Amino acid sequence: MSSKLTRMTIVLFIIFLWYSGLFFQTFFLHRYAAHQSFTMSKIGEKVCFILTWFFQGSNYLSAYGYGVMHRMHHAYADTEKDPHSPKYDENLFKMMWRTKNIYQDINNQRIEIAPKFTKNVPQWKSFDTFASSKFSRLTWALLYITFFAFFATSWWQWLLLPVAFFMAPIHGVIINWFAHIYGYVNFKVSDTSKNLLPFDFLMMGEGYHNNHHAHGGRANFGGVRWHEVDVTYIIMIVLDKLKLIQLKKF
Repeated sequence: MSSKLTRMTIVLFIIFLWYSGLFFQTFFLHRYAAHQSFTMSKIGEKVCFILTWFFQGSNYLSAYGYGVMHRMHHAYADTEKDPHSPKYDENLFKMMWRTKNIYQDINNQRIEIAPKFTKNVPQWKSFDTFASSKFSRLTWALLYITFFAFFATSWWQWLLLPVAFFMAPIHGVIINWFAHIYGYVNFKVSDTSKNLLPFDFLMMGEGYHNNHHAHGGRANFGGVRWHEVDVTYIIMIVLDKLKLIQLKKF
């Protein structure tokens, strides 16, 4: 391994965690669990649970908790019942703390949820219990620290360690806070959702938030303007051609 590549190992590791974890968040948790914009076999579903845990690591999110909460977000967008809205939280830290509490209440079934939010949301209780446990999260955190200890070549690289620890919340802040404040709109909707970037290289299509709020069931979040390329949807087309998933027609 060249010295230049060695110096880049930590950065490449963070980029890998960013996009691999993000893919299963948008592909499995969002487009499948919450919106069911495609179907797949029960075996495929179980594989996605495991891969979500593997790539999200210490940030693992339950398909059930995420799916139910996201449906509530669409139903109550930018109202007091919205699990996350810049309109009803003073800052992004308070919003994400409230989101965390609501997510945990849903996932642990501590609050009553209307059936329309839970219908057909995938759930694997035994696996979620393990993947969400302190043991699992701390084990992943220890593995991240060990990786940094072996490959970090400069003090500033250690500043990226918290990004590895809190990758999923960072993804959530980008969409649930910034994509409701900054960007442009293609559709007039009843909430503040915006398309964050003209070409969403950062969030693999999640950043086309206004498009998504206007057409929540569509698998393709982009495609309204020529520059709106939804990378996740392109991958989904390939998976559909391979018969691993079945995209729904809208």
